Amino acid sequence: MSDSSSTEVVVALLRAEISRLASGDRLPSSRELTSRHGVSPVTVSRAFAQLAAEGEVVTRPGSGTYVSPRRARTATDAPDTSWQAVALAGREFDPGTQDGPQDPPPAGVIAMAGGYLHPSLRPDRALSAALARAARRPDAWDRAPAAGLAPLRAVFARAAGGDVGPEDVLVTGGGQGALSMLFRALAAPGSPVLVESPTYPGALAAARAAGLRPVPVPMDADGIRPDLLAEAFAVTGARVLYCQPTFHNPTGTVLAPERRRQVVDVARAAGAFVVEDDFARHLGHGGPVPRPLVADDRDGTVIHLATLTKPASPSLRIGAVIARGPVMRRLQGMRRVDDFFLARPLQEAALELLSTPAWDRHLRSLSTRLRERCAVLADALARELPEWTPARVPTGGLHLWVQLPPGFDDTTVAQTARTHGVAVNAGTPSFPADPPAAYLRLGFAATETPAELTEGIHRLTRTAAACAAG
Repeated sequence: MSDSSSTEVVVALLRAEISRLASGDRLPSSRELTSRHGVSPVTVSRAFAQLAAEGEVVTRPGSGTYVSPRRARTATDAPDTSWQAVALAGREFDPGTQDGPQDPPPAGVIAMAGGYLHPSLRPDRALSAALARAARRPDAWDRAPAAGLAPLRAVFARAAGGDVGPEDVLVTGGGQGALSMLFRALAAPGSPVLVESPTYPGALAAARAAGLRPVPVPMDADGIRPDLLAEAFAVTGARVLYCQPTFHNPTGTVLAPERRRQVVDVARAAGAFVVEDDFARHLGHGGPVPRPLVADDRDGTVIHLATLTKPASPSLRIGAVIARGPVMRRLQGMRRVDDFFLARPLQEAALELLSTPAWDRHLRSLSTRLRERCAVLADALARELPEWTPARVPTGGLHLWVQLPPGFDDTTVAQTARTHGVAVNAGTPSFPADPPAAYLRLGFAATETPAELTEGIHRLTRTAAACAAG
């Protein structure tokens, strides 16, 4: 008799036995079934596995196999997936709090949460035209190179500056996927990873999903503190720092010029990587934007992250990792394991977009409109809620970072604000450890008009009164 037919016979015999037993009754042991039916232990094990997958039995290691709880089910009953709690035990995953695409707020709620542009600020017409041109290319549906299209890699290399070349670029599916890949590539599960405090919640989620332990390094008005960074490397033995030197999310801080070299030098002395998340390079408000850290790094200390998603559209999932040395070879290997390559039509569309005057016009317009919206929000806040103190009026990015007065809880404020018709982000998820105070992150790019920002602050005054009252 074949193994498969033997298993089917044992499964049928066990079904008959289960029908005579009550929920929770213990089934005969594998040894007993092997002796009784003259089959191998492997056959019995396969039979139990099939019945467990069907929800008929529950196996308790060291105790035995038991009849699953059961009840009469009807066609209208909801599926019962409770068994998955046992199957997934030991594989816990905390997605954390993301800045990613969220469900639209209910009608009438002003959106001051999240991290993407309102459709009115996006280059949708230019994107559509670029996609249409890309689709007409004869090779549009051919397989793309694993590292990305060579002309697109060249564009990212030129944007990084210094002596970065196309061979140093790996095109990625946006910034978040690149972060997840980097954390898995750079550190073993259980390792520490240093992060600015506060930081981007999506980075904390990606690090924890990779099994890493985020360790906070304090910031001040000039960015991450190099003295405390050196101490953190020495104390923890970390080999990775994740940072946002330009228009930091959520604070808007730009790392001071003298600290930019210090941070890289401290990391190099520790034998560690600096993951430079440069997500906001195209979100400046009209002033000068400092060179990326990677432009002045020749030794592979800095791994640079760029993305087109933030200044263009949530669905333009195109970014780049710039790295040198063995780490790039490792990342290229992970690409071949994870997804082989990125969809060529999307890469072609990105290249079309970046190669047209419409992209430069969009960036100039976006800079002006973000500056105007930031000023409107800051003025309304100072006028109506002067005790809610912004850390600074940023010169780039999409948010104001606001410290709440003593006695306010940021989570409660964010929840109450929803009931008053405005969506904001609580600050707590941005901290890898206990926050020093209560903060809110107020976005100024997700509303349709600047006037909605003024109305949003007006609604937050009612929120503040409600929270203060009780």
